Amino acid sequence: MKSSLVILYHREPYDEIVKDGKIHYVQKKSPNGIVPTLKSFFADVNQGTWVAWKEVTAKQKASFEPKVNIEGEGNYNVLRIPLEAKQVKHFYHITSKEAFWPILHSFPDHFTSETTDWENFKQINRLFAEAACAEAADDALIWIHDYNLWLVPQYIRERKPDARIAFFHHTPFPSVDVFNILPWRDAIVESLLCCDIVGFHVPRYSENFVNVARSLKPVKVLKQQPVDGHMTPVGVALAEPEMTSQLSYKGQVVNIDAFPVGTNPQHILSVLEQPETKARLAQIKSELQGRKLIIAAGRVDYVKGNQEKLEAFDRLLERRPDLHGKVNFVMTCVQAAAGMRIYKTAQSKIEQLVGNINGRYGKLDWMPILLFTQPIPLPHLLAYYKAADICWTTPLRDGLNLVAKEYVVAHGGKDGVLVLSEFVGAAVELPEAILTNPYSLKRMDNAIEEALAMSPEEQEQRMSKMYQTVTDYDVKYWADRLLDQFKNLKHETVSE
Repeated sequence: MKSSLVILYHREPYDEIVKDGKIHYVQKKSPNGIVPTLKSFFADVNQGTWVAWKEVTAKQKASFEPKVNIEGEGNYNVLRIPLEAKQVKHFYHITSKEAFWPILHSFPDHFTSETTDWENFKQINRLFAEAACAEAADDALIWIHDYNLWLVPQYIRERKPDARIAFFHHTPFPSVDVFNILPWRDAIVESLLCCDIVGFHVPRYSENFVNVARSLKPVKVLKQQPVDGHMTPVGVALAEPEMTSQLSYKGQVVNIDAFPVGTNPQHILSVLEQPETKARLAQIKSELQGRKLIIAAGRVDYVKGNQEKLEAFDRLLERRPDLHGKVNFVMTCVQAAAGMRIYKTAQSKIEQLVGNINGRYGKLDWMPILLFTQPIPLPHLLAYYKAADICWTTPLRDGLNLVAKEYVVAHGGKDGVLVLSEFVGAAVELPEAILTNPYSLKRMDNAIEEALAMSPEEQEQRMSKMYQTVTDYDVKYWADRLLDQFKNLKHETVSE
C-alpha cells in the first residue's frame, strides 16, 4: 500500500535494542521533543512512511534491510537510506555543519566551502527524493524537514509534478546579504520554490526567505498580512509587523507560513510528578543549602553563547564578592558527536573557562560552576529546571529554543526568572522574559543582576503571562494548526 503521508527527517524515530541476539526497533524512551510530534501526524492516515538515513558499513550495506516496522506502531514504516561513513561525514559533519550551519546562524566568518562535497550532498538529497516518490501515493503529502534536505523538493517535483510538498525549517533563516554568501544559493532557492508550503518558526525568518527569493528569482508577492496572534509585532530584535504569506514562481503558488514549535506541558508536568524527579529535586535543594541556582542548558556550539555566559558569570563574581558562596551556576553543555571537528575549539574553551573560574573562586565547601558534558536524563534535567531560580538562555542565535519554554512550564507560572536572548525565535513569543543582547557585555551584566534582584511578585507577574502563552500554544496546537493547513493544501498553479 502506498503512503498518504511521507515525512523526511534526518533522525530515525525509534530506538534499537538487541534482545536474544536480534535487533528490535522500539518506540523512543523519551516522548519529549519534535520526533513524537511528527509521529503523531500518522495517527490520521491508513499508511505512512518516515524516511531517514542510517550509517552502515560496506559489509552491512550488502544485506541491509531498508524498511523496518516499529513495535507497537502499525500504521507507518521507516525507510532508511543506507549511507557509508564517508558519505555521512561529507553530507552531515562537513557540508551541513561547516558550510550551511554558520550561514543559517549568521556567522559567515565560520563558513567554509573548500572542503564541501556538493555532489555528495546532491546525491543524498536525490536518494531521499527517490525514496519519497517510491512510497508516496498520488495524492500524498510529502513533508520535508530542515536544511539537510534543501534540494529534495525539486527532485520530487521533477518526478511527481502534482505532488503536495511541504517544508519546515527548524533553524533560523538569515538575511539576504548573509544567505547569498552560499555558492549554491540558486539551486537551494529554486528547490524551495518547488514547495506548496514553506514553514518557519517566526515571521522574521519567513520574511528573510522571501527577500532572498526576490533577490535571486522573478517571484511575485500574492498575499501579505499583519503579524497577529501571540507573536509580538514590534519591540524585540526579531519582531516583524507584517509577513508575506503567498508567492508565485513559474506559475506555481508557494504558501509561506511562520509558526513556532511548542513544547509538551502535559508531559513535563507528569515527569515532575514522578518519584525519581521529586527525589532528585529534593537532593538538589539539600545540596544547595539555600544558595541561589542559575541553570543554562544546551550543547557545545559556538552559536549557543556558552562562552559569553561564562564570561558574564566571571564578571559577576568579580564585582560581587557578596555573592561568593551564595550562588551556583549549573551548565549542561553536551559534547558534539564524534567527527564534528568545528566544535572542538568551542568545547576546549568552555572547559578552560569553567576551570579558570572554579580555580579562582572555588572553596572546599563551594564550587561556583557545575559543568555537565554528557546528556542528563530528562527527570534529572527537569528537576534542575524546577530548582533553578534563574534560567540563563542567551544563545547568539537560535531558531527557537525549547529550553526557555520548558523552564517556564516547570515553574507553573508561579516563580523563577527567564533571561532570554533577543536573537532566539522564542523571544518573539515571550517578551515578558528579561530580554538581553548577548553581544553586549553591559546588557548581559545588567540582565543577570536584574534577574538576581527580581522580587517574588514581579517573578509571578512575568512568569504567569509566559506560562499562559506556552501552555496555550503548545506542541499540540502547532501540530493541529499544521494538520488543518495540510488537509486543505493543494498543488496550485497561476497564470503568469
